Amino acid sequence: MKTLIRNADVVLPGEIVRLDVLIEDDRIADLDPAVQIAVDETVEAGGKVLFPGVIDDQVHFREPGLTHKEDLEHATRACAKGGVTTFLEMPNTRPATISQERLLEKLALARRHSRVNYGFYIGATCDNLAELKAAKRTCGIKIFMGSSTGDLLVDEQEALEAIFAETTLPIAMHCEDEATIRTNRKRLGEITSVADHSRIRDHRAAWVATRRAMDLAHRHGHRLHVLHVSTAEEVELLKDHRKLVTAEACPHHLLFTVADYESLGTLVQMNPSLKTAEDGQALWKALRERTIHVVATDHAPHTLEEKQRPYPDSPSGLPAVENLLPLMLDQVHQGRCSLLDLADWMADAPALVWDIVGKGRIAVGYDADLVLIDMDQEKTVRNEEQLTKCGWSPWHGRTLRGWPVRTWVGGKTVYCHGVVRDDVRGSEVVYDHARGGYWATRGT
Repeated sequence: MKTLIRNADVVLPGEIVRLDVLIEDDRIADLDPAVQIAVDETVEAGGKVLFPGVIDDQVHFREPGLTHKEDLEHATRACAKGGVTTFLEMPNTRPATISQERLLEKLALARRHSRVNYGFYIGATCDNLAELKAAKRTCGIKIFMGSSTGDLLVDEQEALEAIFAETTLPIAMHCEDEATIRTNRKRLGEITSVADHSRIRDHRAAWVATRRAMDLAHRHGHRLHVLHVSTAEEVELLKDHRKLVTAEACPHHLLFTVADYESLGTLVQMNPSLKTAEDGQALWKALRERTIHVVATDHAPHTLEEKQRPYPDSPSGLPAVENLLPLMLDQVHQGRCSLLDLADWMADAPALVWDIVGKGRIAVGYDADLVLIDMDQEKTVRNEEQLTKCGWSPWHGRTLRGWPVRTWVGGKTVYCHGVVRDDVRGSEVVYDHARGGYWATRGT
């Protein structure tokens, strides 16, 4: 099957060029092919933007065990709509993904249900070191240094030292210091306001944990990815990356602040908590300077009923996969970043961080995971139109400019002008962990 996408503004590594793109089966076969080439389908792009498929390296799709909130079918239909062609999913399901057996079960579920490409982390506990050392077919190890339940909280120094010293997979960490959180909670006494969430999970909680994680990475020479950075103080730490540490920011920390509790309440309660406008500005600056490398969602849905419980009984987390790309495209129009920035932060960089083979950019021989974008289309985010199973968005009522109109996964159209095709399935992500990750591949 050959598909020709004609007359698109193609976002290539480092430049945007008006040209044609040839897809053959599941790969990008040529850029600007000969005009006489025979194809099965021609897509007239009409000057729309052709963008590499987004790789969201931090999602919680809740299957198995929490499927009243979300499941692979709904979540990956939402991905297709939003231009997310690959996801890496976190281990805090029920049961948790803390063994090769649990990991293989998740891969089997995704093979049946996922409309887009998929990968899964294996979760660390204080006593599953042997599983982490032997793990295969995974993007990396997830450590919850704070903010978790059950066996997945790992904040004992001895366990952390062993994981960093004896495993080889890249590590992703949720960095919040449990001791600081407990101290803050005790100091505040009775808690009734969701604004207290940012006082409990404050700047120090994030800074202390990120400093601790980076110390482990530096001493053991182990690759570390700091998830959902939320403070200016962490940005300063991350400048000392020593070519071992990468980091990410999420749209809620880039676009919301503590001031939004007044209008949105528990809908914008998440971990790490919202911070100040100054912190948000520091995150944007760090992205532009490549101190922070990746933008990802931390898509963590709960039902609207659960989220509207009075604080502190309300859960943390919010849905974002189907709106991530439009949210960021709208920021391009506002002058905060460029399309080249977005392609780097949301496609190329996550592929390099997690050693993903054949994805992350538009280049000959790469997988045909692509998104056609109408940069001039304006639409309003509405709860009733969300494909995620939880059926709501904290950006409900927000009008955004720039939307995906067509998405290809492995050369097949999975979304086109409002319709998700249910006969398309994604593929398991392939990794090359021997190639050395972001810094080795970039050579910077």
